[in-house]
Amino acid sequence: MQIRHRRAAAVLASAATSATVLAGCGPSAADGGGDGGETPETLVIGAVPAEEATGLENSYGPVIAMLEDETGLEVEFQSATDYAAVIEGQRSGQIHIAQYGPFSYYLADQSGSDITVAGAMVQEKGEEPGYTSYGIVPSGSDIGSIDDFAGKHLCFVDPNSTSGYLYPLAGLLDAGIEEGDWEETYAGGHDSSAIAVAEGECDAGFAFDSMVDETLVENGSIGEGDLEVVWESETITSSPITVYNGLEPDLFDTVVTAIAEKGNQDYLVENGYCEEGDCDLTDERIWGWTSVPDDFYAPLDEICEATEAEQCSSADA
Repeated sequence: MQIRHRRAAAVLASAATSATVLAGCGPSAADGGGDGGETPETLVIGAVPAEEATGLENSYGPVIAMLEDETGLEVEFQSATDYAAVIEGQRSGQIHIAQYGPFSYYLADQSGSDITVAGAMVQEKGEEPGYTSYGIVPSGSDIGSIDDFAGKHLCFVDPNSTSGYLYPLAGLLDAGIEEGDWEETYAGGHDSSAIAVAEGECDAGFAFDSMVDETLVENGSIGEGDLEVVWESETITSSPITVYNGLEPDLFDTVVTAIAEKGNQDYLVENGYCEEGDCDLTDERIWGWTSVPDDFYAPLDEICEATEAEQCSSADA
C-alpha cells in the first residue's frame, strides 16, 4: 500500500485554489435545469473511492442501469483520484452527476459549481442520513484519547474529506492541540488511513465509522480488535449526490427524481437491477439516497468557523 505524504500548506493551497465562501449551501432542485440546457450523448457520473478497490464502478452498476432506462442515454462512470478532480469536472460541466463527501460538496458549491443535491446517502432504510468520524489507534497503544495526539504521526484521508480531515481537525483544535503540532500523512482513502494505523505506519488516524466497524473487518483487511476508537465526532451530515444544473430541464428533473425515488435497494431489487442480499450501493455499501432539505449542509459553515480551515476560504482572500 502506498500513501501520499505531503506538507499541509502545499496541499491546502492546491485544494483551496477555486474555493470562494458564499452564503448558503447550494440551490434547491427547483433551481436546477437551465433554460435550453445540455442534453449530452453520455451522462457522466464521477466519484472518489472511499477505499482502494477496483470495483467502484460495479458498485454503481444498478444505479447506472436504472438511469440509462430512465433517461434513454448511455451513462458512463469515472473514478477520480481526489475530490478536487470531481469538483473541477462538475464545475466545467464534464461530470453531470457527482458523489461527494459533505465537505467536498461544500467546496464545490463555494467554488461556483452550478449543482443541485439530489439526495444524501442512507446506510439502512429508514435511517436518518448521517455518520461519524473515528479517531483510531493500534490496539494496545498508550494513546488513550485525542488529547494524546499532539506530537504524533497522524493519518488523515484527504484535505477535502469531511470525516477524514475537517471534523478531525475540529476535534484536535477542541482538544487544545495547535494546528501543525503533529506529523501528517494523507492516505488517500479511509481504508488506507485505517490500515496504516493498524500496521503502525501512523501513531493514530481518522476514518469514518462503518469503514472501521464493518468494511475492513468483513473484507479481511484488518482483524477484529486491531484498532481502538479513542475519539468520535458529532454526527456528520451524510454524503450527497449532486446533479449539474446545466442539463436540459426535463432531463435534469428526470435524473433528480430517479436518484431520489429509485436510487435505493428496494426499487433496484424489485425491478431486477440487482439481487436481494447483493445490492449494496457504492463502496460505502449504502441502502440508497434520500431527499434532504436545502439547509441540510449548513452545519459545515459552523465547522469552517471553528477550524478556520484554509479550504473554507478563497485562496485569493
